[in-house]
Amino acid sequence: MFANLFALSVGAILIENFVLVQFMGICPFLGVSKKVETATGMGLAVIFVMACASVITYFVYMLLELLEIEYLQTIAFILVIAVLVQFVEMFLKKAVPTLYNSLGIYLPLITTNCAVLGVALLNVTKGLNLIGSLVYGTMAGVGFTLAIILLAGVRERLESSDIPDFLKGMPITLIAAGLLSVAFMGFSGLSF
Repeated sequence: MFANLFALSVGAILIENFVLVQFMGICPFLGVSKKVETATGMGLAVIFVMACASVITYFVYMLLELLEIEYLQTIAFILVIAVLVQFVEMFLKKAVPTLYNSLGIYLPLITTNCAVLGVALLNVTKGLNLIGSLVYGTMAGVGFTLAIILLAGVRERLESSDIPDFLKGMPITLIAAGLLSVAFMGFSGLSF
């Protein structure tokens, strides 16, 4: 059991990284990765939403399966995710207003972040049980957070670097993201 959960964790963080390997969640990945602090806040919010969504959508899917209306899973999952993101948004607005303001439009966009919906759908597709869904969802969030913090660190470093004008801004960011992606694809040979 522990070995399976470990393999699931390593797979979600490194081998099947949602951002750098599966290319899900690119909008907040590129939009909120200018500073490490902001990227960390977004990453923690995504971990929370992915973990909670994985557990709740597990039960929602069981209910849909019981009622024989599994075809409504995507709509039901989006509703669950929207409620969770609303909860995170209200919490951050009250508890950490500076982070709330720095995340801006990207915080409510977690609702439409395909990585969050993707983890809920992959939990069903992979046939994971409740514990497996929780571990996979949480570790997928950790993988997202790792990717966004790495890119934020690179972007902060690039701000003080002497790079040609035509590469400044988004072009050099996309190159850095591409190189990170290539590096993470090197983990594809890992097997447990």
